Amino acid sequence: MSAALQIELSPLTREHAPAFCQLVIALAEFEKLPPPDEAAQARLVDDALGAKPRIEVWLAFVNEDTEPCGYMILVETYSSFLALPTLYLEDLFVLPERRKAGVGGALLKKVVSLAHERGCGRVEWTALDWNVNAQQVYEQRIGAKRMSEWLLYRMTRADMQRLLDGETP
Repeated sequence: MSAALQIELSPLTREHAPAFCQLVIALAEFEKLPPPDEAAQARLVDDALGAKPRIEVWLAFVNEDTEPCGYMILVETYSSFLALPTLYLEDLFVLPERRKAGVGGALLKKVVSLAHERGCGRVEWTALDWNVNAQQVYEQRIGAKRMSEWLLYRMTRADMQRLLDGETP
């Protein structure tokens, strides 16, 4: 019988920025989306580690591994009705070879712990409709509630530019 994995979670550092970008690329591949180019990768790192951070990045390491096997990106939003912050989980990704080993669960527990420590009224995130495995974990293992009454809307940069230029769809 193998020993239990030791999972360490730590904030992103410059040292691990290239590995973080590789994990984001792996997530893009998993989701069948175009990965961030070099300029986008540089913005990711700057938005996490620059003078005025826009995102909070946590990395997951297993045992004595020097490279992370997973990550999560957090941002704070605000609930006007609760008059409290909300911790929003933008990304959570674990490399396939480390899935089902507790890494994703450790990251989820960390975001909940951080939200609780910071006095947040809630933690929120989205899941792709086809990612049934993730949905089952969220609903059955950690007790998250699927929000069916809210629809996600998005505008791309091109959509924003059209609106600002006075164009109608």
